[in-house]
Amino acid sequence: MKMIVGLGNPGKQYEDTRHNIGFKIIDNFAKENNEKIDKIKFNAEYAMFYINGMKYLLIKPTTYMNLSGEAVRKFVDYFNIDIEDILIIYDDLDTKTANFRLRNRGSSGGHNGIKSIISHLGTEKFNRLKIGIDRPNNGMKISDYVLGKFSKEEEIELEKIYKKCNSCISDFSKLSFLDLMNKYN
Repeated sequence: MKMIVGLGNPGKQYEDTRHNIGFKIIDNFAKENNEKIDKIKFNAEYAMFYINGMKYLLIKPTTYMNLSGEAVRKFVDYFNIDIEDILIIYDDLDTKTANFRLRNRGSSGGHNGIKSIISHLGTEKFNRLKIGIDRPNNGMKISDYVLGKFSKEEEIELEKIYKKCNSCISDFSKLSFLDLMNKYN
């Protein structure tokens, strides 16, 4: 089983914010596979389905970003999921908007959702798909920026990576993570 976790904040007010790009990627993948994330368990919305014989568990924690690790840990324990079968998708200030990077370890880089997951899993060694949102260049506070919405131009750019992200998530079940990084980075 592959567990794909998109990070974000629940609620309409956060729906299209930069911080919720993980939710958007997960929703897009589910839609592409004619699935709905409509079940609730362990403070998360989730879906479980098969693609090419592989079981996928898609998760959107509803704990708010800073407590994402709570939901992740509960699913890992309940379904007995190996750490190497987890892929966490989240926003990254240090990557240009509409670009993405795969990593298999590292610090939180100041991202509170990742900090929570590291704390609850007890390791920095887990797979990540970092979606670029860039940094504000106008002196805006980081918190205001990540909770702000994408511009129309940024939305157009992001549309271009959804298909690549869908392919990457699908390939996560077929390739080693090193091969996945070599293919998509």
